[in-house]
This record gives sequence, C-alpha cells and structure tokens, in this order.
Amino acid sequence: MTVRVGVIGVGVMGADHVRTLHAVVSGATVTVITDFDASRAATIAEEVGARTVATAAELIAAPDVDAVIIASHDSAHAEQVSLCLDHLKPVLCEKPLAPTVDECRDLVAKEDALALAKPLVSVGFMRRFHHPYVALADEVRSGSIGIPLLVRSSHRNVSAYPGGDSASTITNSAIHEIDITSWLLGSPIVEVSWYAPRSTSYDTSRQDPQVLLLRTSDGALTTVDVFVNARYGYDVRCEVVGETGAVSLAPSHVLTVDSSLRSAATYPEDWRPLFADAYRRQLQAWVESLAADTPTPSATARDGLRATEVAAALIDSMNNAGAVTPVRNS
Repeated sequence: MTVRVGVIGVGVMGADHVRTLHAVVSGATVTVITDFDASRAATIAEEVGARTVATAAELIAAPDVDAVIIASHDSAHAEQVSLCLDHLKPVLCEKPLAPTVDECRDLVAKEDALALAKPLVSVGFMRRFHHPYVALADEVRSGSIGIPLLVRSSHRNVSAYPGGDSASTITNSAIHEIDITSWLLGSPIVEVSWYAPRSTSYDTSRQDPQVLLLRTSDGALTTVDVFVNARYGYDVRCEVVGETGAVSLAPSHVLTVDSSLRSAATYPEDWRPLFADAYRRQLQAWVESLAADTPTPSATARDGLRATEVAAALIDSMNNAGAVTPVRNS
C-alpha cells in the first residue's frame, strides 16, 4: 500500500517534509500541496510531481489524499486538525497541536467522541525519534543509573525568529523539552516555575534566556535553560542524574576540526541538521503505521494537550513572579 499524503504549508519545515517523504521515506507519495504562497506551493509541487490546491479545506477533502501533514502557522492548526477529524483522515500536525489549552481540549474531545479504535491525530514531537534521545531513554529505563532524581536540559538557538515574545519562547521552543521530559521519565509534569537572569541585549522583544523548573509526578525535578539568542550555534543538551549514576546526550556539534595546534567544534545553525534523521524516522514510522493500520507511534493529541497545559502553567508562573504553579491536567 502506498500512502498518498497531502502537505499543508511548505515553508521551511513543510518543504523539508515534502522532500523527505519523496526521497527517503518508503511507502508514501506526496500527491497534493497547499500554501498561502501559491508560487511557493507550485515550486515544491513541481519538484515531487504533486498537484496544488488553493486551500487547506480542499486538500483535506481531496480523494487522492489518504493522510495529511500540517506544517502551517500555529494559528491555523486547530481548524485544520478539526477538518481532518471531520473527514476521518489521519493527520500528523507539527507542534503545537493548537496554540491554546481550550483549542487542544476541543480537539481531544472531538477525537474521543468519534470512538475510533485508533487515534487519527499525531503530533510532531520528533525528539522521540532522535536516536540519541532514544538511547538515553533506554538507558534510564534499564535501571542502570537507579531511580532518576534530576534532569538538566538546555535548548539554545543562534537567534530567535522575529515576531515572538517571552511566552512564545515557551510555546515554540521549550515545548520540546516539556514533551521529552514526560516521555523520558514516563511521568507527567504536575508543577512548574519560571525564572530569568539578566536578559541578553541582542533581543529586546523577550526575556532571554529563561530557566524553567518542571516537577514530574514521580518527584524528579527537571531544570531547563532556554536561550533562543545564544549566538554560538544550535545546541541541545540533556543529562539525567539518578541515585547511582548519570547519563547524558553527547554534545550536539556535528563536526570537530583539529588543525594548527587547535581543536574546534562546529555547531549547526539551526535544528534541521541535528534532527534530520529524527524527522525521517518519525515520518517513516507514521507511514508504516498507516499502511499496517496500527496505532500511531508518535505523540497523540492528548500528549499535545498535556504539553500545552504545561506551557500555559509556565506562562502563568512567568506572569506571577515565578510562583510555583500546578499544571491543570484535563
């Protein structure tokens, strides 16, 4: 079975998805593409032999689309996922599932009301497919470091995308650490607090960096520093400290050059080189689950809701002088 995929939004991430599906994912073909920029959609469609349509609604309803990838602006996610549910079409939605807790709850409730044997909605938390994170999780779950007590994570970008603010640092960047913390520990985040040092002079639109504390129901405490204008490179770090040992990701630089009596590490400029294989593995696993009619291997709509609930609690803490804030779980 070849899964016919329609892609909504072909900016940076959506275009990468189209090319990855076309070139290196087996069992899938991209048949229909749409984007608010019609010329951009046409250019990408020509590369892979797909056709274009004017709107997301037309793509979702198309008879030659078996499943949908949503890589549009965050503000469009809720409506587009809802349309996929109306048409009973599996959908892989880039994070976040929706910008607000209420929108996420509505989507979860709508999917639950369908009473399907398998969920239709998957959320693109691709770090669950990143081989170093998988190896880290396997080591933690093996018990080799004892009971996890502390997780230390970092998320650093070269520079922030324009148009964001302090809250969007949480909802668009730290959302990955929120999801991976619960997934890694197998325990939901129940309490959070937000802190900040002196802010960088490179971005006056937001508090940057930020320090987040996440307490999971198993009692472990996770610290996350998020610095979206770190300048030096794209860098993700994670260490889990247990009762009898510790395990951590290797440094995220992709190249080390030894020359002229010096050794230099080279970092990627953004997330794509570091996580390219994770995106491929995520797409391949999703396509295979559709072909085999098995449950999604990705994060579910409920996982997307939980991550948004944690992000909302962190924003509440940020707006309340860093107060310890419980996560309101649905």
